[in-house]
Amino acid sequence: MKRLIVAFGFLTRLPMPRVEVTSTDFAAAIRCYPAVGLVIGMIVAAVGWLGALVDPWMGACAALLTWIAVTGALHLDGLADLADGLGAAHGDRTRLLAVMADPHIGSFGVIAIVGQMLAKLVLLHAIGMNWALILVPFAARMGPLAWARLLPPLRAGGLGAAVAGAVRARDLLGWGLLLALAAVAVPALIALPLLVLGIATWFRRTLGGVTGDAHGAGIEIVETGLLIALAVTCTLA
Repeated sequence: MKRLIVAFGFLTRLPMPRVEVTSTDFAAAIRCYPAVGLVIGMIVAAVGWLGALVDPWMGACAALLTWIAVTGALHLDGLADLADGLGAAHGDRTRLLAVMADPHIGSFGVIAIVGQMLAKLVLLHAIGMNWALILVPFAARMGPLAWARLLPPLRAGGLGAAVAGAVRARDLLGWGLLLALAAVAVPALIALPLLVLGIATWFRRTLGGVTGDAHGAGIEIVETGLLIALAVTCTLA
């Protein structure tokens, strides 16, 4: 239970009880990330549904703003840092990582955040307040579990290093089985393994490993990819 509280405290701005946390607890909390994503999805879908009672665009906007508020824009910050690094590096991996470590957001980061918000807004409107939306944050937060196993951490003391080795094979198997069951009801979730593995390959080629910012950026990219898959399946249905 403590590690679930730690996961909620880290990934959301929802009020949580204060608990004593060790570095082991913080690292192991990654195993609970998909559960946190499920709660985020429930909140986002519920608020979006209420907004959609007024107008479809109102619903999409309410869902997006709730998504940002509940997560505290944590993953958008990682996306912005990655975009700044890629924009300034010009192929220099050392410079890329140095720029990503800078806490300030540059023009590339701003563009990435605006683009991501616009993409999510349009996609949320396209799918309507489909209750399958609940599963998007849930599935996307399986990504860090896979990246922690597949990629080496790049910064000592950062999130990537903290969670390295914390994910066990049985964690991936258990969440993978739940994903497979969910995909029976929501076929768009079949896109998740392709998205996660594709991003892992890109991170390895571009960064050489993974950082906390990369985890956050990856979650944002996977969420958008899953929304696209959901929009496509809704159109074809």
